[in-house]
Amino acid sequence: QFVESGGGLVQPGGSLRLSCAASGSISSIYNMAWFRQAPGKQREWVATITSGGRTDYADSVKGRFTISRDNAKNAVYLQMNSLKPEDTAVYYCSSPNSWGQGTQVTVSS
Repeated sequence: QFVESGGGLVQPGGSLRLSCAASGSISSIYNMAWFRQAPGKQREWVATITSGGRTDYADSVKGRFTISRDNAKNAVYLQMNSLKPEDTAVYYCSSPNSWGQGTQVTVSS
């Protein structure tokens, strides 16, 4: 139901913008979120945005990442700046009832 894109290899300090395309309307979905899972670690929450545009972030990404949504395009985005090696993970878009397949982000010099 969700297809993520925009991942890739980036140097420390660089930026990436992840996109999440939904197959249906997201306008009625109150919470849309991004999660990530690094190798050997549990999946962790990254950011959430409500249908009204209120956002919340994990402390580890606060001030560096920005979540946004475009209900007209049925899309959610994650702008990631000042990337660090510890941001390396597979990033997933999610709603309370569905997950995407993920997109790999690798931060390395």
